[in-house]
Amino acid sequence: MICWVNPFTGLAGDMLLAALIDAGAPLDRIRAAVAATGLTGWDLTAERVTDHGLAATRIRVAVTDHRAERRAAEVLELASRAAPQPVAALAVAAVSAVAEVEGRLHDADPATVHLHELGGHDTLVDIVGTAAALHALGVTDVVSAPLPLGRGRVEAAHGVLPCPAPATLALLAGAAVTGSDLPGETVTPTGAALLHAAGARYGPPPPMTLGTTGYGAGTRRLPDRPNVLSVSLGVALPAAPDEDVVVLETNLDDVTGELLGHVIGRALEAGALDAWTTPAVMKKGRPAQVLHVLTTPHHERPLRELVLAETGALGIRRVAATRTTLPRAFETVDVGGHVVRVKHGPHAAKPEHDDLVAAASALGLPLRAVAAHALRISRGGTIVTRQEDERAE
Repeated sequence: MICWVNPFTGLAGDMLLAALIDAGAPLDRIRAAVAATGLTGWDLTAERVTDHGLAATRIRVAVTDHRAERRAAEVLELASRAAPQPVAALAVAAVSAVAEVEGRLHDADPATVHLHELGGHDTLVDIVGTAAALHALGVTDVVSAPLPLGRGRVEAAHGVLPCPAPATLALLAGAAVTGSDLPGETVTPTGAALLHAAGARYGPPPPMTLGTTGYGAGTRRLPDRPNVLSVSLGVALPAAPDEDVVVLETNLDDVTGELLGHVIGRALEAGALDAWTTPAVMKKGRPAQVLHVLTTPHHERPLRELVLAETGALGIRRVAATRTTLPRAFETVDVGGHVVRVKHGPHAAKPEHDDLVAAASALGLPLRAVAAHALRISRGGTIVTRQEDERAE
């Protein structure tokens, strides 16, 4: 099961746990996992709330033991008792990450370092509870959108610190982050440690069949937006099958660039999957171009005849190959009143060049600026088709 995390306003341990509960993680199994640690004097409840019109789940940890400071070794010992074992392993990994960062920042042994704000009941409940929720939901792959980092300062046991807090920044090494217009702490050390321990990757939702989405509310009230984090669960799509294809090739040293462009256009119109040229040097040092035409076996014969007739070549090579294609989808976005199509694959997005040229010319802007703007507003437009593009690129 894939869990895609969308930290709309930020990431905190309680928000992540609440979102997983909202997505279907059973509260009784989460409580049992925390109880197995031997931690006493706590109670975990979940409630439904509405924040700026969006329904979400918020958790509350009521404690009778308000001790907020423990040595890391003590917290690790408690986390190691969580049940079942995979829950304990993830919880220990998260606490260990925090201890190592705090030890490095304070130049102290990670085992003996004092966890101030992170040593309380609520932190351990958040960490063990999230580990239990991920296990209960069968999550094996965690992917997160870039984390929005706030600005300003944060109050800590050692005084006023810059925001993001040093511990948070250390825990986010290697993570994808972006700026936020929100002041204060938008990503907490606990949230960062949980993604670190879960081996989270960063990027858009991977190809998957979408299932349940859960919303976890934070305690902070924002003036203009819901303070929520969402998690979307899904099953990975089957791996793209290999497809048998043919590459037709011929060396050309006596045709013009205009003719090559004409042949490529004709080949694509006739059903080629792709067509291109590469420079080459032939015998006696003659400069040449190698014309390549990628096609399915079904279109091989007419394309072979087209290339020979258009170029006047005396022969053509056939190379059998296989290709793997990933799913892609298209959307349109509005850039200054001009429509730009954007192609999305599992790992990247790319605006269509012809649309960029037209918009840049009409707006009097550099093409690169129009492309960057189209990508920034991408996914806010209208999906025009979700069919796969059959042309390999």
